[in-house]
Amino acid sequence: MAERPSVYTIPAHRAFADALVGGLMRGRDQAALARGLVLLPNNRAVRAVTEAFVRASGGGLLLPRLVALGDPDLGEAAGAALDVADDPPPPAVAPYARRMILARLVEEERARTGTPISASEAVRLAGDMARTLDQLLVEEVPPARLAELDLAPELTEHWARALATFRIVIDRWPAELAKLGAIDGAERRARLLAALAARWRTTPPTGFVCAAGITDTSPAVARLLRCVADMAQGQTVLAGLDLAMPQDEWDALGPHALDSGLRAIETHPQFHLKLMLERMSIGRDEVVRWRGGGAMVNWGADADPARGRAIANALAPADFTGKWTDLAAADRRLSGVRAAELATPAEEAQTIALALRHALDTPGKTAALVTPDRALARRVAVHCRRWGITVDDSAGRPLAILPPGTLLLALAEAAAQAFAPLALLSLLKHPLANGGVPRLEWLDGVRAMDRSLRGPRPPAGLDGLSPEGRAATFWTWIKPRLEPLARQVSAGPQPLPGLIACVREAAQALCGDALWSGLAGRAAAEFVADLEAEGGAGPALVDPAELPAMLRTLLDEVAVRPERGKGHPRLAIYGQIEARLQSADLMILSGLNEGTWPGSPPPDPWLAPRIRSALGLIGLEQRIGIAAHDFAQGLGAPEVLVTRARRDAGSPALASRLWLRLQAMAGDRFERDGALEGWSRALDASDTHKPVERPAPLPKTRPRSISVTEVDRLKADPYSFYARRVLRLSPLDPVDADPTAAWRGTAVHAILEQWWKLDGCAPDALRPRAMRMLKDAEVHPLLRALWQPRLREAIDWIAGQVVEMRAGDRHVLAAEGRGEIEMAGVTLSGRYDRIDRLPGGIGIVDYKTGKPPSAAAVRAGFSLQLGLLGLIAERGGFADVGGTAAAFEYWSLAKRRDQFGFVDSPCDPEGKRDKIVTADFTRIAAANFSDVAARWLTGNEPFTAKLVPDYAPYAEYDQLMRRDEWYGRE
Repeated sequence: MAERPSVYTIPAHRAFADALVGGLMRGRDQAALARGLVLLPNNRAVRAVTEAFVRASGGGLLLPRLVALGDPDLGEAAGAALDVADDPPPPAVAPYARRMILARLVEEERARTGTPISASEAVRLAGDMARTLDQLLVEEVPPARLAELDLAPELTEHWARALATFRIVIDRWPAELAKLGAIDGAERRARLLAALAARWRTTPPTGFVCAAGITDTSPAVARLLRCVADMAQGQTVLAGLDLAMPQDEWDALGPHALDSGLRAIETHPQFHLKLMLERMSIGRDEVVRWRGGGAMVNWGADADPARGRAIANALAPADFTGKWTDLAAADRRLSGVRAAELATPAEEAQTIALALRHALDTPGKTAALVTPDRALARRVAVHCRRWGITVDDSAGRPLAILPPGTLLLALAEAAAQAFAPLALLSLLKHPLANGGVPRLEWLDGVRAMDRSLRGPRPPAGLDGLSPEGRAATFWTWIKPRLEPLARQVSAGPQPLPGLIACVREAAQALCGDALWSGLAGRAAAEFVADLEAEGGAGPALVDPAELPAMLRTLLDEVAVRPERGKGHPRLAIYGQIEARLQSADLMILSGLNEGTWPGSPPPDPWLAPRIRSALGLIGLEQRIGIAAHDFAQGLGAPEVLVTRARRDAGSPALASRLWLRLQAMAGDRFERDGALEGWSRALDASDTHKPVERPAPLPKTRPRSISVTEVDRLKADPYSFYARRVLRLSPLDPVDADPTAAWRGTAVHAILEQWWKLDGCAPDALRPRAMRMLKDAEVHPLLRALWQPRLREAIDWIAGQVVEMRAGDRHVLAAEGRGEIEMAGVTLSGRYDRIDRLPGGIGIVDYKTGKPPSAAAVRAGFSLQLGLLGLIAERGGFADVGGTAAAFEYWSLAKRRDQFGFVDSPCDPEGKRDKIVTADFTRIAAANFSDVAARWLTGNEPFTAKLVPDYAPYAEYDQLMRRDEWYGRE
C-alpha cells in the first residue's frame, strides 16, 4: 500500500482524456502500459480515452485494459481482471421480468386497498418503484428500514398510502427473487465491487490501476476508489475538483448531520465530489493536481486557467455570491466564452448548426454540441444535412419515435380503437408498411382507402368497413392480415404475452422482415421478444385498450444509439452523460433554460422527501448539482458557445440559473455573439419582399349554369365560386368527421322527405322515422346523445304545425323537388324542401336546423334563396307545381324562447320590421340575380377573393387563395 492515498484531480480547463493519457504514459514503457488497468465511468469515456491514447502515441501502442465501471454486468464485461470467480454472486434478475413482477405486485396491492389501477399505470409505477429500490440498494439502505419508520402523523394521506404500498411490495419482492434464484442488478454490482476491493487489498494487480473521471458517489464505488488510491501502483483521478474553493464555501456544501439543522447545498457542482471524498475518507487537502499530458496539437487543447477561477466564482453557493461586487476583473473574465440568445428553438438549432459548420472551415478543428434537449439535438442534426454533414446524437433516440417503434404503437392503437378510420389510416400510411408489394402500389391502395373512409365514422371493427372500387380490392387483401389481431383484441382483458404475440404477427404480416432490420429494428425485435417472454410475470389481465399506453411507456425507455464511425470525424452531439470526459476545440452548451439544463428533478412517487431524509438517501436535487458540474466542465474548452431560446414550443421560457449566474457575475464581459445570431436570421431571409396580391382570376370560359344556393357564394366570395365551379376543386370531408350542421340538415331533410312521400305527412309517423334514423349504426354516438332530445321536440313541433295547417286552408303540395329556368343568359336551378298550397297562391318552405338568415342580410341582397325558388315556381320551372309565390318561410328546428322549432320569414305583406314586402320578393331576387349573372357569368368581372367578407363565411378555399397573406392589408 502507498504511504498516502494517491488522489488527483484534473481541472476543468484541461482536456481530461488527453491530460489523463499524458500522465499515464509518462515514465512508462509499452510493456508497463499494457499491464495497466484503467477504470472509467462509461463506455463513451472508454472510447474517449482510447482515442486519446491513439493521438498521444502517434503510431502503434499496446493499450492498458479500459473497463467501464458503470456496466451493470461488471464481472462478465471486464474480463479476467475483474472476474470474481471464487464466489460469484447469483445472476441479476432480467430487467423486464423485474418490471412486470413489480407491476403485478403494485396492481394487486392497489386492488386489495380498494384503489384499483390499470395495467399500463401499474407498469409505469413499477418503473418508478424499481428506480427507488435501486437508490436504496446503491446507497446500501436496507429496504427493511422502511418498517422501522413511524412518520404517519407527518405524512399526507397520499404519501401514507404510497408508503404503505411500497412497504408491502418490498416485503413481497425478496420472495419473488428467491423463486427466480436471482438478485437485483444494483445489489449484484455492489457485491462485485466489494469482492474486487477485497481481492485487491490482499492481492493487488501486478500493473498499475487508475480510476478516472468516476462521478458515482455510491458507498461501494467510493470504497473501491479508496482501495485503488491506497495501492502502491494505484491512482484515483477526479474531474474538476475545485482545490481553490474557499474553505468556508467548501464547508457549507455539506452533507451535514441530520440533527445539525443545516441543509446541504446539493445543487452545487462540487457537492457530489465532496460527498465522494467523504465516503473515501479523504480530505480535500490530500488531493493534488494531476501532472503531465499537455495540450494535444489540434485536438483537445487546454483553455485559459484564468477562466476556471471565473467559472468557480459564478457557481459559488448563493450565500457567497455577494463577493461578486469585489472581484477583480481577471477573476470574472470569461475570455473565449460567447453567448447567443435566440427567439425560438428553431433559431437556436440553426445557430448551432452554423457554428458547427463554421468550425469545419479551420483545418483540424473539432466541435461538439452538448445538450440535454434531445429535440434540439435532432433539429441540429437535420440542419447540418443541408451541407451534407452527418452528425449523430450519441445519446441516441428513444425507440418510441423511430419507425419500428412507431409502427408497433400505431398497430396497438388501431387495434385498441377497433380499427377506427384515423388509427387505421395512420397504420397503413406508416413508411414500413407495404404488405410485401412495391411501395407505390401499396400507397395507391392506401389513398383509395383514404378517400373511401372520409366522412362520419363507420361502425366499429374490420367488418364495419365497406369501401368501394379500388379501395374494396385493396381492403380484401389487407383485412386478413389484421383479422387475427382484431379477434384477439375483441376477447377483452387477457394475459400480455398473447397480445404481444398477435401484435408481432400482425406487424410481420404488414411489414415483413424490414421491420426488424437496422439498429432500431433489432432493438424493436429484442424489446418484443423480452416483453413476450416476461409479460406473463406481470399483471394477470391486460385490457387491449391499455396496450398503447403501456408500450409507449416502455418504448420511451429504450434508447437506440447510432453506429460508431458513421458521423463526421470532427463533429459530435452529446447528451450530458456522454459528454463527460469529452473535449473539443469548440464546445457548444445549449438548451440553457430552466427545466432543461438543469432539468427539473423527477419526483419520487413512492417516498416523500421527509422519508428519503429519514433513510439517509441523497436528495433528488443532487441531479441539479451534477448538471451544474457538467456545465462547468463544458466551459473548460478552449472556445465555448452557450445558447438558449427565449421561448420553448408553446410559451416564454426562463433562462437557466446557470446562464443567469454567468450573466450576473460577468456583467458586460458576458460576450454576446451578435454576428452569429444575425447569420442565423439572415440565412433563410429573403432579400426582397413581394406581397401576395388579392387573387382575382379572369378565366376565358365561365359557367353558364348556377344553383340558387350558389348565388350568395358567387356574390360574396367570387373566388370561392371560381375554385368550385371553374377549377372543379371540391373539399374532401375529414376522416372520422364529426357530423356537421350540413350533415344534420341533410339527415332532417331525408326524414321529412320520406315522411311526405312514404307516410303522407301522417303526424304519428314522423317521430318513429326520426328515431330509426338516430339508431342507425352510422350515426355518431355523440350526435345521438346530444341531438336526440332536441330533434324529438323539434319534429313534434313540425308534426303539430302540419296538423294545424290541415285544419285551415293550407296543405302540403309537394316536397323535395327540383327545377330550373333560363334567365339572364344562364340556367338557374334550385331544389325546394316543401311547397304548400295557400288561398292566395303557393308558399315556399325551407327547413333549417340552425338559425335562419337575418332580415339585414336579405336587404343587403344576400340570402335570397327563397325568392329565387319562388321565381322558378312562378315561371314554371317546377314540373308538378306552380303559381304565384305568396309566402316565404323558414321552418327552423333551433331553439327560440322555451321551445325548439319556430317559423321565420324574410318578408312581410306590408314590409314591417324592415322586411321586404312579400309581393316584391321575387322581383327583387330576379333583379339581384340578373346583376350577378351579368357581372360574373356572362360578363368579364374578375372572381375577386372575399369581395364581401361579412357574407363570405366559407373557409374551404382560404388556403388556396392564400388569405392570411393579404387579408386586411388592403
